[in-house]
Order: sequence, then C-alpha cells, then structure tokens
Amino acid sequence: MEYFKRKTHFSKEEIDSLCRVYRKLVATSHAHNSGAAAHNGNPAAAVLPSPNSAVVTEGLDRVVFRELLHNTFDMVTEEVLMDRIFCAFDRCNDGVIRMDEWVCGLSVFIKGDTEERMAFCFRVYDLNSDGFISREEMFHLLRNCLVKQPQDDDPDEGVKDLVELALKKLDYDKDGKVSFKDFQSAVKDEPLLLEAFGQCLPSEGACQTFLSTLRS
Repeated sequence: MEYFKRKTHFSKEEIDSLCRVYRKLVATSHAHNSGAAAHNGNPAAAVLPSPNSAVVTEGLDRVVFRELLHNTFDMVTEEVLMDRIFCAFDRCNDGVIRMDEWVCGLSVFIKGDTEERMAFCFRVYDLNSDGFISREEMFHLLRNCLVKQPQDDDPDEGVKDLVELALKKLDYDKDGKVSFKDFQSAVKDEPLLLEAFGQCLPSEGACQTFLSTLRS
C-alpha cells in the first residue's frame, strides 16, 4: 500500500478500490480463459467487485482489458492502439497486467501529469519500442483515420500527406523521425498534438465517472 501511495496519484481509499476492481477483472480473465463467458459490463460500476469476488493469481488479459477500455472509459479506438495501450500497461512484457502495473498504469492513465501523459502516449505510438516514431509507424497509425472514397485511385496518398504534415509538426530536429524529445517539444508548444496519432487516453468525463465510482 505504501509503495502505491508513493508511486501514484491515488489516495489510500482509491488504491483499495482499484485492488478490488483488479481482482474482479482477473477473475473474469480467468473465467474467459477457461472458456466461460467473457465480462461484458457497462460504465464504471459494472467492474466493481462483489464482496465474494475470488482472488485469482493470474494477471489481467488483453480481452478483458479491451472491454474495460471500451465499456468503462468509452474508448472507441483502433485495434492496434488498443493493443499498444495494453502493452504500455504491461511493463514486464509478459502478456498480462499485474496488480502493480494496473495501479501505476491507471495513475498515469486517469490522473497523470503532463510529463507522464506524454511519456505514455509516446510509448503507445512507438510501435516497435525503439525510441522513435518512424514514418512507417505514423502511416500504420493514421491509415484508418481517413474515410476512403470510392473514387480515390490511391487512398493511401492521403495518409502519406498526413504523415508529412505530422512530421512537419513533430520532427523538431528534422531527422525524418520523431524522438521523445521532439514529441515533448511539440506537445508543449501545441497540447492537442498529445494524441496526434489516435486516442490513447480517456476523456476527462470518463475519468471522473470512474473515480467517483471508486470513491462511492
């Protein structure tokens, strides 16, 4: 508990509630992996556990985590971003979200300061985790943002134009890729660039709803 209080922006009561939510979700993951029906709740209250929730040792899997993002945080995000958000939580890269990753990840996700949120978004967009957002990664992230018209001879041309525009905005040292330093500078100058390549953070309203549920 003291570890979480030092490492996160949550109160003791919020941490207690988050740990209970985690156990409920892990039990759901376990049931899902065992072939039972997957969790399918609505808003934040749907994930709050009952007093008799079983404690399961396995971590939180991708399927249940994605449902949480969609049902609780109202995030309608491309599949690649959903997976990258999961990876940003899964710091050990072992395919599940452990309790410490859950609490610390949510601290950034819903209460993070500007620096923490920038680091989180950059980690999501850096698809191969090499410390840069390349042209190829930008193209992959942006290609589903454009509505393809039937008359378009080459619909990818519009995506390529978006990539060049993004580079002009974000590539401060003009080396053809975006480093974290570039990303920091760009977002500080123009905060809307924080989620330039797609939503990877919940809305303020969704965060407040979730926090209110934790405190009730």
